[in-house]
Amino acid sequence: MQAVLYISHGSRSQEGVQEAIKFIDQCRKKVNLKIQEICFLELVSPSIAEGISRCVKRGATHIAVVPILLLTAVHAKKDIPVALEKAKKIYPQIEFSYGSPLGVHPRLLECLYDQIEQEREEGLRDSTILLVGRGSSDPAVKSDLTEIASQFEQMYDLPNVHTCFLYGASPKFDDALLKLIEGEKKQIFILPYLFFSGLLMNGIKQKIAEADNDSKQLILCKTLGHHPVVPNILSERIDELLQYKEKQWVM
Repeated sequence: MQAVLYISHGSRSQEGVQEAIKFIDQCRKKVNLKIQEICFLELVSPSIAEGISRCVKRGATHIAVVPILLLTAVHAKKDIPVALEKAKKIYPQIEFSYGSPLGVHPRLLECLYDQIEQEREEGLRDSTILLVGRGSSDPAVKSDLTEIASQFEQMYDLPNVHTCFLYGASPKFDDALLKLIEGEKKQIFILPYLFFSGLLMNGIKQKIAEADNDSKQLILCKTLGHHPVVPNILSERIDELLQYKEKQWVM
């Protein structure tokens, strides 16, 4: 019997955890399978091992593992595969197929633009945009976010879209925000490239509150998990994984 295991990041913020659960519940309603379980990479239960165990106890023979991640970094490349290798030794009778993070996805660019549209009251001519990534030591994350910013500019004929990171890569959010505040543009749209709220989003809000921005308008947009189209994008990715699992990495 086919199962789907959703792996979210996890957070010390209860708000962020509840957002993740609500988001995944929306995805589950779009996937026509009886066995669908949620687990977390860290900080929150159930763990990946516990999520797999729950699938097996419900009768799963095939488990499609779906990372709720935007970009491919250490979690997607190492942490989840290591956990799945351990599970395979415990459950040699189970077939696992592993999906990929959403990555550089054109429909996510539409969602980003909608987040700005929801917040703006005037045109964007006197504005600039700061795209904020979670960050990673993996250089592919910086490359991907730079590519997203470039495509975003071209698709919507936007002013410069600047990128920064909350940790693990440069430029840092604090430095990038300060540089833009010192610039000429009156409006700065701060666009988190994050799935859910949590401590990272709280940190962004705190830095904005602390910024010396008397002559600037700092506009913080919502995280992507709030956009109603994103569950559709993920459910389509799940359908592809289920339909073409023989072409995916099968353990």
